[in-house]
Amino acid sequence: MDRMVNKFELAKAELVATPSLVVDLPTVEKNLNRLHGYAAEHGLNVRPHTKTHKSRYFAELQVDHGSYGLTVAKVGEAEVMAHVSNDILIAYPAIDPERRRRAAELARECTVRVAVDSQYGVTALAAAAEKAGSTIGILVDLNVDSNRTGVATPADALQLAQQVSQAGKSLRLDGIFFYPGQIWAPADQQGESLQAVDALLAETIALWESHGLTAGIVSGGSTPTAYQSHLVRSQTEIRPGTYVFNDMNTVRAGFCELDECAAAIICTVVSTAVPGKCVIDAGNKTLTSDRNVLHPDSGHGHVIEYPQARIVRLSEEHGEVDFAGCDALPRVGDRVTVIPNHICPCVNLQDRFYLQTPETIQTLDVDARGMLS
Repeated sequence: MDRMVNKFELAKAELVATPSLVVDLPTVEKNLNRLHGYAAEHGLNVRPHTKTHKSRYFAELQVDHGSYGLTVAKVGEAEVMAHVSNDILIAYPAIDPERRRRAAELARECTVRVAVDSQYGVTALAAAAEKAGSTIGILVDLNVDSNRTGVATPADALQLAQQVSQAGKSLRLDGIFFYPGQIWAPADQQGESLQAVDALLAETIALWESHGLTAGIVSGGSTPTAYQSHLVRSQTEIRPGTYVFNDMNTVRAGFCELDECAAAIICTVVSTAVPGKCVIDAGNKTLTSDRNVLHPDSGHGHVIEYPQARIVRLSEEHGEVDFAGCDALPRVGDRVTVIPNHICPCVNLQDRFYLQTPETIQTLDVDARGMLS
């Protein structure tokens, strides 16, 4: 991979404490403009997944660029993001009692929708909303071959939809939820897979309509499929998350260029004692242990200053970098810039991030950091 101009040199020069998460605002703006331009062209609403940034600041940017609602995974995140948007989708089964209670109470203050794939979930959310005196919107989660969550067939989706529609004022049937997370083919090769998703959705919607039910919202999408979303004709909104920052997963899969990565970890070289190797102060408590989705042997991230280097092993605080393919090695005390494989969990490991423009750096909190319930 060719060397890119290191936009993060300002942060390196400012001697921020390492390892530190640095986000380049101009790149974020570019990524937002690109996605919202595409969505507007194809008549799609954008409901970005805030699990990537966990930040009110970036959520506000997304809303300012035209996002009409926000997606979260957990209720703690929903409580934070409700300060930014009054339309929140919890894209994760709200099953445990405390989570249901908080979701129902939040629904008194703003529009709360939850993705559901079980009769238990419908019954439990209905009881929580009835007790709280609120109404929760329900999206029936349909498995489109990602095989993570979601009911298996259109008939199963109809059964849940009917249960929701009969629940009274505590629940409102808002539509269908799906996640095409299995699709990592190059963008120009996604057509057949997305057409299969579209056919399944169309069958489900037609079945609902034949029983007097309407799917007003058909919510789907991911960063890998974001710019092919128009191929899913039934879809009304998209929920990409990683697009706002990008990472080495999206780079190596061909969904963005390296220069479109807005977030990086600034690290310090703490040891060069082992020949041909250095150790940086970013282990799995910083970079996570995630391998690259399509290229698992590529290492635990990309070192901008040494593009031929490979981060070969992580322990808690140590990142071991192999320089066998490089002409030179860094020295102890040098700083390097790493683009992680998977930026979302890396953000969640940080209390704060450094936001940079070409002239300034400021520190902002990761507002929803660690909110796993």
